[in-house]
Amino acid sequence: QVQLVESGGGLVQAGGSLRLSCAASGRTFSSYAMGWFRQAPGKEREFVARISRSGGNPYYADSVKGRFTISRDNAKNTVSLEMNSLKPEDTAVYYCAADQRGPAQSVGAVDYWGPGTQVTVSS
Repeated sequence: QVQLVESGGGLVQAGGSLRLSCAASGRTFSSYAMGWFRQAPGKEREFVARISRSGGNPYYADSVKGRFTISRDNAKNTVSLEMNSLKPEDTAVYYCAADQRGPAQSVGAVDYWGPGTQVTVSS
């Protein structure tokens, strides 16, 4: 079992940057593909970025490609999301996700979720 806790959310002006972190418990962190998802008010939860178990093959939603960077440190059981050039439409609760079988790109396939961290981008 994996427990996930996000941190680093907050309020930022458009064009600014934030770095989200997710700390995972357990000794099997490297057996999970990790992803970030987000959910804006009144909208469904959507995929943002994912990274493979070894830390390679990062993949991004088109809406964040070129602005966000996902990374992980298996020695520290952490996964991060560096967010640059933030836009008001990036405002959402951001969730860290762990997927034991798949690539952590589908909401329905995620095994574990963190509680989420709020990101608000003002215009």
